[in-house]
Amino acid sequence: MSLIEQVGQTAQLTVVRAAAFGFFLSDGTEDVLLHKNETDQDLQIGEKLEVFLYTDSQGRVSASAKIPEMTAGQYGWLKVTAVKPGVGVFLDIGIQKELLLGEEDLPAHKSVWPKPGDMVYATIRVSRNHLLYAKLATDQVIQSIAVKAARKDFNKNVQGFIYRTAKVGSWIYTIEGFKGFIHESQRREEPRLGQKVEGRIIDIKEDGTINVSLLARKQEAAGDDSQRIYAYLESRNGAMPYSDKSQPEDIYERFRLSKAAFKRALGTLIKQGKVYQENGWTYSKKE
Repeated sequence: MSLIEQVGQTAQLTVVRAAAFGFFLSDGTEDVLLHKNETDQDLQIGEKLEVFLYTDSQGRVSASAKIPEMTAGQYGWLKVTAVKPGVGVFLDIGIQKELLLGEEDLPAHKSVWPKPGDMVYATIRVSRNHLLYAKLATDQVIQSIAVKAARKDFNKNVQGFIYRTAKVGSWIYTIEGFKGFIHESQRREEPRLGQKVEGRIIDIKEDGTINVSLLARKQEAAGDDSQRIYAYLESRNGAMPYSDKSQPEDIYERFRLSKAAFKRALGTLIKQGKVYQENGWTYSKKE
């Protein structure tokens, strides 16, 4: 098998000569460059070395003595290093060359594209012209590495990374290894692909997958919601056209809260003596 056909994989090659910018390695038929930036070893002629093969910016086969997190067909968690609109995002695979996750493989809405520091579960895809790209794990791939949740895990707090996102909801893989779904009603905003989020398990399915909510528990949320409502009220000089008589859709559009959550938070402010309602409006009480 030629070296170009092994791009994206590792190979055992022999050091055949040194150059000012690195070493040339050979499989006995073809030579390939190991640039000095891709090794921290002091190599000797005749020494055998395991390297990772990739193509450089000019399409030439190159070698790296730094073995990446995975090879073609294997999956791993990769950190996002940069975002380039119109192109995609770049991922760190542990070598000098970064891996491109193309725009066509990312969500349609750029607001949920990964940001630097986010983590995605992906593998290396080798194109027809032997260039390396990233390929996101499918739902089936995540299922193959997931562990089943048990009834005892119900209501537990979990952390994890978003591996798939859509308007109807987001899919999460937790640190415990659970595969889960976050319905759109269980999030204030749509999380990014690759974003680390924290929530709680609100249901455990027969197949061991879970449903997760990113919303705070009621007793925790009431305080946070009250603060947000009061901050909005103050931003309007102490008067807002919302009360416990407002329509649910109006409340949700403004505060991203259900009417029940809005009424709980408003009730907290009333009990604290901070606000009062009159003719469908809410006013802050000035001392």
